[in-house]
Amino acid sequence: MPDTYTTRQGDAWDAIAHRVYGDVKYTGWLMEHNHPHLDTFVFRAGVVLRTPEPPEDVSGPDVPAWRKAT
Repeated sequence: MPDTYTTRQGDAWDAIAHRVYGDVKYTGWLMEHNHPHLDTFVFRAGVVLRTPEPPEDVSGPDVPAWRKAT
């Protein structure tokens, strides 16, 4: 898996998480590792985001209820 992702015009956090990690459940993980861009909802083309390997489980006891799988 690449260490970065370069955005396309119109990308949003959930779409990027799905494209990079294969599931929108990693949206929070992606955002946690890209703090300088948290104010961005829809990206312009060319923004480079960090895409570290995700944890095996993003639904542990310390995860907020809104991020847990249903």
